[in-house]
Amino acid sequence: MLEKDTICAVSTPPGEGGIGIIRISGPEAVVIAQKIFRARIEKTVAGAASHSIRYGHVVDLETSDVVDEVLLTVMRAPATYTKEDIVEINCHGGTLPLSRTLKLLLRAGARQAEPGEFTKRAFLNGRIDLAQAEAVMDIIHARTELSHRAANEQLLGGLSGEVTDLRDRLLSLLAAVEAGIDFPEEDIETGTGKPLSQEIEEVGSGIERLLESFTFGRIVREGFGTAIVGRPNVGKSSLLNALLRQDRAIVTDVPGTTRDVIEEFLNIDGVPIRIIDTAGIRETHDMVEQEGVRRSIAAIEKADIVLVVLDRSAPLHEGDRKVLEQVRAKRSILVLNKADLPRSIDLPDSDERCIDVSCRTGEGLDELRKAISETVREGAGTAGEHAWAVNQRHRTALEQAQSGIEKALGAARAQMSPEFIALDLRASLDSLGLIIGATYTEDILERIFNDFCIGK
Repeated sequence: MLEKDTICAVSTPPGEGGIGIIRISGPEAVVIAQKIFRARIEKTVAGAASHSIRYGHVVDLETSDVVDEVLLTVMRAPATYTKEDIVEINCHGGTLPLSRTLKLLLRAGARQAEPGEFTKRAFLNGRIDLAQAEAVMDIIHARTELSHRAANEQLLGGLSGEVTDLRDRLLSLLAAVEAGIDFPEEDIETGTGKPLSQEIEEVGSGIERLLESFTFGRIVREGFGTAIVGRPNVGKSSLLNALLRQDRAIVTDVPGTTRDVIEEFLNIDGVPIRIIDTAGIRETHDMVEQEGVRRSIAAIEKADIVLVVLDRSAPLHEGDRKVLEQVRAKRSILVLNKADLPRSIDLPDSDERCIDVSCRTGEGLDELRKAISETVREGAGTAGEHAWAVNQRHRTALEQAQSGIEKALGAARAQMSPEFIALDLRASLDSLGLIIGATYTEDILERIFNDFCIGK
């Protein structure tokens, strides 16, 4: 365990609530808590058994004021979140009880925790690895059951286990190759009876499987980017409101009402859909609307799929043709709005799926949701029962590991010196280590934990 100073922070969201929790972690956690706590029964914090609770008051010793009536939980190392002594003080929810108690702890010798510092200590003290640490934040931000399940699986070690298995195989291969350096007159023995090139190839297949899982893993974590586009006044904002089942966007008969990109999350079959309502695409002299159109085009480029909204009750407009041309290279679903009115639109031949909807009556919306869900599955696939690589950091590390494997495989097939094979295997091993934190830099830790909230 790493020896550090003692930190504290409010671990519950700001604002009013039934309970607010302050967490203290470090070698002096119990001593510092004892300085501001008075038990109702003659019991000390120092004498508390691990994972036991004391009832009493937080007291300002300088004024003898009772700050709050609290429950205080003592958890002793190493069986804690950080593997350090931890004390949690359950105050009444609200700004003042928490802020006053926190000030007393700081005065008693604790330090204000930095963002993610509790989880960072859990990693540095060996309780969790880096992929598991990232999963903590993913659990907090999970928006659907699927994204929560994926994050929970990662926290439980699903991805880490697969990466560790690959690293163990690489370590065995590396040991065999390095033995070949010492005894060049002998063939390299892998210990499995398989040729070295086959063993390297199998490790590469495992890395490739994780790489293939990235697309679906990213969608589960970040949401499937779905942009609603079309010319002004065809019902884009009405479609957003209908899909969300709430009035999120302003709807009027005035073209150009939506001037900025509106982004919301929608749960369809457990998959988080990041749905984006864009400004109507048209030529305009209004500078504000021009910026909205520019942002709409940028949203189209970033989207995984585009919902092209057309007015079913009117002939195809020149503006519609420009929008269709704009999204020609994207996966699209044509949404023919105003199905409750007589049809007048005449569409050109297209391979894109076409669905009639009425934002007013709700007709066709379930079919549209189903089409979006099917498009997610078709475009991203799934990782089956395997763990998912869920962020760009994982993907980059896996690509670097795969590059090392390909070089090592080429060297083995060319019967090059074992030194070259070992060098590439070592590079692949180190790249995989970046995922779980077997190898890391302070810069990597800073980027990961700075995204955490204070108190986690």
